This record gives sequence, structure tokens and C-alpha cells, in this order.
Amino acid sequence: MKFIKTILTLVLTVSFAQLSFADSALVFQSDFGDKDGAVSAMKGVAVGVDKRLPIYDLTHEVPTYNVWEASYRLHQSSSYWPVGTVFVSVVDPGVGTKRKSVVLKTKAGYYFVTPDNGTLTMVAEHQGISEVREIDEKVNRLAGSGQSYTFHGRDVYAYTGAKLAAGVITFEQVGPKLPNEVIAIDYQHASVKDGVISGNIPILDPQFGNVWTNIHQDKLAEAGIKLNDTVCVKVQNKGKTVLDTQLPYIASFGEVAVGEPLVYVNSLLNVSIAFNQANFAKAHNIASGAAWEVEFKQCN
Repeated sequence: MKFIKTILTLVLTVSFAQLSFADSALVFQSDFGDKDGAVSAMKGVAVGVDKRLPIYDLTHEVPTYNVWEASYRLHQSSSYWPVGTVFVSVVDPGVGTKRKSVVLKTKAGYYFVTPDNGTLTMVAEHQGISEVREIDEKVNRLAGSGQSYTFHGRDVYAYTGAKLAAGVITFEQVGPKLPNEVIAIDYQHASVKDGVISGNIPILDPQFGNVWTNIHQDKLAEAGIKLNDTVCVKVQNKGKTVLDTQLPYIASFGEVAVGEPLVYVNSLLNVSIAFNQANFAKAHNIASGAAWEVEFKQCN
């Protein structure tokens, strides 16, 4: 009887092991959109590595070639995933050139598989760099793809990311170790000086047209700005003033009439500008990116 129980335990252990998921989730981001089969091809490669691999999408609607927005979207969402998640981000206007293909492991324990072209700006800054490795394409490239030069998202990044997430390779087997640095896009960091808060507009809320900044709500208190104060707001692009106005700083949209503007704190606890139920960015021709800067100060 004891022998039979031992055999049953072994059988059940093996069966559950076979049914278990891969080591980590795999999350895809790109500027491909869903009009053709590019995203499907990347997922097909990943499934070919391990059919059990849990695969998800961050977004495939990054504006074409917009490395800056790719960087922000990774920062915006990655920390809400389980530690160990592998992100594959393919916004790669330099595909086929000498830019490096890398995997970054952050100090927070996430992995990012991407070209080193600025995409890693935000996660490197906010999560810190634990280690960077260059993808060795001699062993981490889809078989038979050596003559393809323009779809590294499928042939290199999806394949390597899937192998890493599935536990087929370790991080050390990705390729040679690089210095703990990546190409970073320069932009205005949030700061306070003489009561003036300076910052950047890293992204827009694309569905509603709200203008998001990189200024944490703590900077408002540092500048002496309190709820229900009137705030002087200036928006500039490459040094040219696009907007110079005064807005109320309030807690939520419904505290102003429909169509009226406000300054508020968004879901990431960063200062933002909006209309109640209208598109602020479109109304004032405001976009986002490293060159877009914003200032807030308490109006006298």
C-alpha cells in the first residue's frame, strides 16, 4: 500500500508539473497596430517556444517610430505586473542598423527585451539598472531567419523574450554582459525653484485628451500650491509658448462645469490638465514628448 501511494504521488507531481505555467508572463508592446499579421507572428514565435507561456499585450498603438512614448508606456504599466515579468517592446525605426539588441534587468526585478534606442529611458531611471546583456543572435534568434533584416521583433525580440520567460534560457544565457547604462532621451525633470514647478509633458491621455505631466503631486505642496488655489500654467514646445493661462486646482472633474478646465492629480499621482468632458490637448494644440515642457506656480 505504501508503495502504491508513493507511485500515485509521483504521477500526480509529474502531471501537475506538466500542467504548470511557464516561469513568467510575456508582455508585448509595439507600434505595429493590428491591421496586419505582425503582432500575431510575434505571438506565434512565442507559442512555438512554449505552448504554456502566458502572453499579454501592453499596447500595439504606440505612434509609429515614437520611441519616447514606448519608453513612457513601459514605465506607466510595468510595475503593476508580477516581479519577473518579461516585456518585449518593439518600436524600432533603426531596425537592421548597428543599434544594440538588449535585455535590461531592473533592480525591481523586471526584464525588458528591446533595441537600445531610448526605449529604456524611463524604466532605467525609475526602477534602476541591475544588469544589461546584449542578445547573442547566434543562439537567440529564430531558426531560419538569418536573411531577414527588418523584423527583429519577430526573429530576435519575441524569440529571446519567450525563451527567457519560459525558463528555456537564463538571463546570463541571453548574451554578453554590457555596462550598466542605456541610451537615454534627455528631457525636463520635475523640479521646484522659487515657487515655480518645471516639468515635462511625457504623454497625453489619448482617449480623453488630458495633458499628463511628470510632476508628482508632492511638488505642488513644495511650491505652496493647495487644493482650490488658482494656478498659473505655461506650456512650451522647444522654447515657444503654446499656452499661458490660469486654472483652478481641484480634486476631480465634476467640480467644474462641463467644458471647463482644471488642474488635477491623475491616477499616477502626477499633475495634469484637462477639460471636464472635452479634449484639452486638441483644443490648445498640445502634444507630448521630450521637447514639451510645462510650468505651474501659484497665481498672485
